[in-house]
Amino acid sequence: MKKKYIVTDRLITKITGWMAGLIVLALTIWGGVTIWHYYKYEETNDAQVQEYVNPVISRAGGFIVAVKFEENQHVKKGDTLLIIDNREYILQQEQTASALRKSQAQLEVLESNIHTLEKTAGAANAQIAGAKAKVWKQQLEYDRYKQMYKEEAATRQQLENIEASLDVNNSEYKSAEENYSAANSRITDVKAEKEVVQAEIQRLHALLDRHKLDVSYTVITASYDGRMGRRTIEAGQMIDAGEVLAYIVNNETDKWVVANFKETQVANMEIGDTVEIIADAYPDRKFKGTIISLSPATGSSFSLLPPDNSTGNYVKIVQRIPVRIRVDGSRTATDRLKVGMNVNVYRPKKQYHG
Repeated sequence: MKKKYIVTDRLITKITGWMAGLIVLALTIWGGVTIWHYYKYEETNDAQVQEYVNPVISRAGGFIVAVKFEENQHVKKGDTLLIIDNREYILQQEQTASALRKSQAQLEVLESNIHTLEKTAGAANAQIAGAKAKVWKQQLEYDRYKQMYKEEAATRQQLENIEASLDVNNSEYKSAEENYSAANSRITDVKAEKEVVQAEIQRLHALLDRHKLDVSYTVITASYDGRMGRRTIEAGQMIDAGEVLAYIVNNETDKWVVANFKETQVANMEIGDTVEIIADAYPDRKFKGTIISLSPATGSSFSLLPPDNSTGNYVKIVQRIPVRIRVDGSRTATDRLKVGMNVNVYRPKKQYHG
């Protein structure tokens, strides 16, 4: 029995030694890989995928008639997403169109009045010329009879009759001048009314265009190719202008990663440097990226309450610098990367720039 225990102890010791050796070897390999990575790369796991996620906002209020999209659906630019009941907007448009036609008719009437008044003024002007000729002729007759009266070749009654006729002709001449002036004044007044109506027509044209826009706003379309987010609305729901109805992820722009590197890691980083990106969701797949910008300040500086170390209670904390990295590759190749995914970013330390 003693010999059997000795053999068993030796076997256990041998297995334990091999296991310890394997553990030491694994730790050595892991340590070597870690040191090699530390030597070769600047890396961070404080990074997320970003894309333009824009709200779909209604520019008109009303009841939703139809919803033309589903959650996570791919849409093309111009595809109809929502339809709002447009009957009230069409009625407003028709009312404005009717008011516009009325004003245009008023403008035609005023133009006709101006034409008529111009003819009236022309007739009054002609009467002025005739009355002036009569006054001139009667004045000569009066001067002649006045001379004859002095020479006692005409009676006082004849002179008075000629003088009365002269006064009548002068009165008719003044009346013709006043009629002509009144006609011109009326033309000026009608032209002023015409300018008012023309201004009203311009206002109604602008209002009609606005109503047409309101009608067009009742059909909400996709502004670009993209993917719809969560659907929270249904037909029959009442919405207000300016209300956010859904979100759409823009497929027409590049994806990017915001990687928050430590301030001690960005000394040699430059725009144009290449990086490797590994998403937590796809650890066996590598994506390529290019640095396109570095933040002008640390992330904490943009916070609502940035830290202030001037109080004297200073504790030095390594700050983070947001680095924006464009994800290279086609849209199909990068489609697996979704907004908000956590990724690890590796930037080779030794990069040469021409």
